[in-house]
Amino acid sequence: METTSLIHRPCLSTGDYSIWWSLCDGMGRVQLASYGTPDTSRDDCGRYLNILPDHLHSFMSIVHSDGLGQFQHDNATPHASRVAIKWLQEHSSDFRHFHRPPKSPDMNIIENIWDTLLHVVEKRSPPPRTSMDLFTALQDSWCEFPPGYLQTLVESMPHRFASLLRAHGDPTRY
Repeated sequence: METTSLIHRPCLSTGDYSIWWSLCDGMGRVQLASYGTPDTSRDDCGRYLNILPDHLHSFMSIVHSDGLGQFQHDNATPHASRVAIKWLQEHSSDFRHFHRPPKSPDMNIIENIWDTLLHVVEKRSPPPRTSMDLFTALQDSWCEFPPGYLQTLVESMPHRFASLLRAHGDPTRY
């Protein structure tokens, strides 16, 4: 049976927007969405809670209508807030929530993806000047990612877990 997981990270806040995205391995489906406005840029927990039903829930119900989808996030403060955890518990019949060590970069392929994505965007000419330019550049670059790169990172997860266990939680080469 093929393992499929949804990986999420709100990141790259420009002061005006933050970017939410998801990767669904094994199916090639991806989603990139901006959220927030200047007046809500400080309310990360509230914005995250709005994203869960607006984007995550609908995405998971389409991609994993059998309820076997697995959601993973990085335990950042908005993700670990009481309201977010409560929402995830209330929707536990819709998809599984992968529990991970708090803020463990050794197990977070999203850091690799963001690093690669940002390097691609930084090389654009002309560079993005506004929040909307940045979002458009991120969307375009994200769509141009070779599927093999993303699949390789997803397939590295068992090795990342094993490496982290061998290192007793200390840093690894990942």
